Amino acid sequence: MRTGFTELPLHTGRAPAWLFSRMAKLARGVVSHVVEEYGAEDMLQRLSNPFWFQAFGCVLGFDWHSSGVTTTTCGAVKEGLKGLEQELGIVVAGGKGGIGRRTPQEIARACEQLSQDPSPYIYASRMSAKVDSAAIQDGYQIYHHAFFFTKTGRWCVVQQGMNEQTGLARRYHWLGERVTNFVDEPHSAICCDVRGPVMDFTAQQSVGARQAATELIRQPFDITLTELQRLPSLRLPKRHQVMLKDLDSRYLRTILLKTYERAPQDFESLLGIEGVGPKTLRALALVAELVYDSPVSTRDPARFAFAHGGKDGTPFPVDRATYDETVAILDRALQRAKVEPSVKDGGLKRLAAWAKNLERSLPHADT
Repeated sequence: MRTGFTELPLHTGRAPAWLFSRMAKLARGVVSHVVEEYGAEDMLQRLSNPFWFQAFGCVLGFDWHSSGVTTTTCGAVKEGLKGLEQELGIVVAGGKGGIGRRTPQEIARACEQLSQDPSPYIYASRMSAKVDSAAIQDGYQIYHHAFFFTKTGRWCVVQQGMNEQTGLARRYHWLGERVTNFVDEPHSAICCDVRGPVMDFTAQQSVGARQAATELIRQPFDITLTELQRLPSLRLPKRHQVMLKDLDSRYLRTILLKTYERAPQDFESLLGIEGVGPKTLRALALVAELVYDSPVSTRDPARFAFAHGGKDGTPFPVDRATYDETVAILDRALQRAKVEPSVKDGGLKRLAAWAKNLERSLPHADT
């Protein structure tokens, strides 16, 4: 189940080397404590929680409101855990840009050392990225993909997309133990400060569109291509005019032939076919609505604003108990972290400042 996503201002720089080195040491200390006290699976659950992840990144030393908290925090955890994979039972693969594209190879190498089958992890990595870049088209291009997994078969994903027009980044969290279907309501909590129209094949309201798209692909591809080529002659609503730009017959013929030969049994199988990306799905969405009367949901799956005071949605649901537990765990982890006193003190000060700032917006118990 995708466990949430957060929207943040883009940060185009990178953490200074001295800061990143400290972050990696702190990350190693915090993760080691959580794993020793609660287990590796619990650490993945925390990384998949947008609130806990954001608090963790803030404690490590990066700007709370910057998109860099995602890439730098994941990078610090990956660097900090190098050499401890066997001891802690957690592996981190992927990262930003080209490093993220090497995730399958990194998973395979780690699994060889752990004597595990890499195929389930590689599939989960690929499909989570495919869903957030193609099945849900929200204007954010994925540029960061981090995959965390344990020796016991659990996994989670933290990935981020950017929207250069708005200057915002959106973060997506996945938790493998809750995933039963990659394309049917895979998320449980989604957080962003700005919402808008999207194309969401994973919404419950899109079940008919998913079925129609799969049926379209399974029928002789020349019939589907004919239906697509008819659309420009129809009088279409304004929002469909943009989608018509994707109806390049030469491109679609190649993809439709490839998918027809593969005969996908369901939408997840269709999405998993190499070459089936945003453009193909937009074309199929158009036909699903206009020919089969099965529209794709255009409602942004975001439900909560992560930042208190965000202009869209309601604040991320953080209750007093969750807040107290997060502060206590991070404080205890920092106290026990085997790092220089100055690094530890810096983390504790940032935790105190973060806690004080957030506490003002939390409901207080009656006294």
